[in-house]
Amino acid sequence: MNFTFTKQEEAFRLELRSWLEENLPDGWKAGNRELPRDKGEYSKFLRQWQRTLYEGGWAAISWPKAYGGREATLMEEIIYHQEMVRIQSPPLVNYVGIHMVAPTLMQMGTEEQKRNFIEKILTGEHVWSQGYSEPNAGSDLTAIETTAVKDGGKWVINGQKVWTSFAHVSDFCFLLAKTGQSEKKHEGITVFLLDMNQPGVETRPIIQMDGKQEFNEVYLTDAIAYDSDVVGEVGKGWAVLIALMLHERSGIAAQVFTLERQFDDLVEMAKQVKIDGVPLVEDPIVRNKMAGLYARIRGALLTYYRNITHTLKNGRPGPESSLDKLLVSELTKELFEFAIAIQDHHGVMTEEDAISNKSWQEGYLSSFGVTIGGGTSEVQRNTIGERILGLPKDLGR
Repeated sequence: MNFTFTKQEEAFRLELRSWLEENLPDGWKAGNRELPRDKGEYSKFLRQWQRTLYEGGWAAISWPKAYGGREATLMEEIIYHQEMVRIQSPPLVNYVGIHMVAPTLMQMGTEEQKRNFIEKILTGEHVWSQGYSEPNAGSDLTAIETTAVKDGGKWVINGQKVWTSFAHVSDFCFLLAKTGQSEKKHEGITVFLLDMNQPGVETRPIIQMDGKQEFNEVYLTDAIAYDSDVVGEVGKGWAVLIALMLHERSGIAAQVFTLERQFDDLVEMAKQVKIDGVPLVEDPIVRNKMAGLYARIRGALLTYYRNITHTLKNGRPGPESSLDKLLVSELTKELFEFAIAIQDHHGVMTEEDAISNKSWQEGYLSSFGVTIGGGTSEVQRNTIGERILGLPKDLGR
C-alpha cells in the first residue's frame, strides 16, 4: 500500500482536527484529563462525549452510511486513530458496542435487532458489556456453566460472569449461555442480548491492583430474555462468538497508535529523568533497548496496515487480527516493564516519591491485563498457528 497521504486525506485530517479543537470537553486540551471517579458522573461524562462524537459524525467512521457511519477509507481510518491518539481524546465508554456488538449485529443480527439497537449504540444511549468469561473456565469459552432454559415464551438465565468490562455502567450485555447438551463442546451455546436493568442481574465491582474499577462480576438469578434477544440460531452461538471476537481483536489492534505515543512518552521520560546525575537516554544500554522497541513497534504498525487492508478487501476481519492483538499487547507490557526498570529503585514508587509521572507505574500494573483481555496471548498464538500457518490443532483441546 501507499503510505503517502493525498491532499484529500490531509483535508480530512484538518477537518477532524478543527472539529476536535471546537468540541473536546472543557479543559481537556489544557491537560485537565482526569475522569470523574463517581460512577454516575463517570458514565454521564463519557456518554456525553460519545453523543458529541455522534452529532459531529465521528462516532464510528468506518461503519456503512446506512447505519450512521461515513464509510471511511482505510487511510481516513488510520488518520482518525492518529489524531485521536495525538490529542489524547477521552476514552469511548461504548467501546464494546461500537467495535464488537454493532458490527456483529450488522453481520448476523435480525432486522428487528438492527433497528432496535444499532443507532442507540452509536449515540451512546445504550452502553454494552460482554458476558463471555466465567469463574473456573480460564480461556476456554466452551466451558460455560451459565444456563438459559426455555419457559413458555421466555428464557430463564442463571449463572455467573466475571471480568466483565463496563458492566457497572452498561445497559445491555452480549451474553453467552448454554441452552443444550452435546458431545461437541462448541454446540449448545446461544448468544443473548440481555437487558442489564432487571431484578435478576446483579453487578459487583472488581477493584484492580492499580485501584481502578474496570472489571466486574455479574450474577444472574432467573434473569429473563426472549426469542427476539437471540443472535443467530439457538444452540449455534459459537459462530456468532467467533464473528464478534474477530471484530474485537481488530479493534484492539488499532491500539498500535496508542503504543506509538507511549513510546514517544518513554523517550521524553528518558531525556528528563536522571540516575546518578546522568539522563537515562545517555545510557548506551537504554538507547539500545529503546532502538529495539522502536523497530518492533514500527513492525507491528506495518503488520496492522497489511492486515486492515486484507479486512477491507474481504469485508470483515480474518484470523490475522490475532497477530495484531498479540503484537500490541505483548509490546505494551514490555514497554511499561522497561520504563519501570530503567528508573532503578524509583520505579516502584508512586505519588510524591516518583521521579517521573506516576502514569508509568499505573500503566505497568494495568499492562498485565492487556495480555489477557480479548483472549490471552496463548489463545492468539494458537489461532495464528492453526488458522494462519495451518499447523495441527492443539492436542490439549
